[in-house]
Amino acid sequence: MKKTAIIIDDERLARNELKKMLAEHPEIEVVGEATNADEGLSLINEMNPELIFLDVQMPVKTGFDLLLELEKVPMVIFTTAHDAYALKAFEVNALDYLLKPIDPKRLSDAVQKCLAMDDKDMGFSENRSELRLSLTESDQVFVKDGEKCWFVKLSEIRLFESVGNYAKVFFGVNKPLILKSLNALEERLDPRIFFRANRKHIVNLRMIERVEPFFNGGLLLEIRGGEKIEVSRRQAVRFKEMMSL
Repeated sequence: MKKTAIIIDDERLARNELKKMLAEHPEIEVVGEATNADEGLSLINEMNPELIFLDVQMPVKTGFDLLLELEKVPMVIFTTAHDAYALKAFEVNALDYLLKPIDPKRLSDAVQKCLAMDDKDMGFSENRSELRLSLTESDQVFVKDGEKCWFVKLSEIRLFESVGNYAKVFFGVNKPLILKSLNALEERLDPRIFFRANRKHIVNLRMIERVEPFFNGGLLLEIRGGEKIEVSRRQAVRFKEMMSL
């Protein structure tokens, strides 16, 4: 089933190159293009596309400014030459984040993700205040630590650990640090999957391999990667309630 799309980018060559690449994906029908946020806003209101390819840095208003002015937010794939906005992009529930020059394989993956979605999956918002939606375990997030970057599914993250103003993210053999507090992460994560074990840790419930009684009424969780995390006494009560029939 085809998806209608609009390209919003102030660079003509970038728009033309993206249109050329999208010609290889007949499932995506480009119904318009805009050179700035105001043009994009008018075009979205007129055409009501299912998907927008959106640049971040544009004259006067950014792509994020545009999203805040929308009453109904389509699926968004950011296209930009800058990786610095990737975390913010996922905070507004972007479908994907493509760095210029756009890699055909990454574009193909983003298109397939779009085609697999429907309005319910994307949590289409009738109110712009709902932009900060909860992340599900199937969502893919961008993680950057120094020069290293990863796109990782939340289902593959087994643990978050507080390190001052940062959080350490555990997936596979990787443990990068992101500038995000554990409280901020807890607000975005699905509480049915990610559990606040104590002041310093959030664990993926699906990654727990063993649960043992621990000191002073707490619990000790053994995580798939070998980490052992203590559940505070107060949280142990909540854990037992959640995991009981």
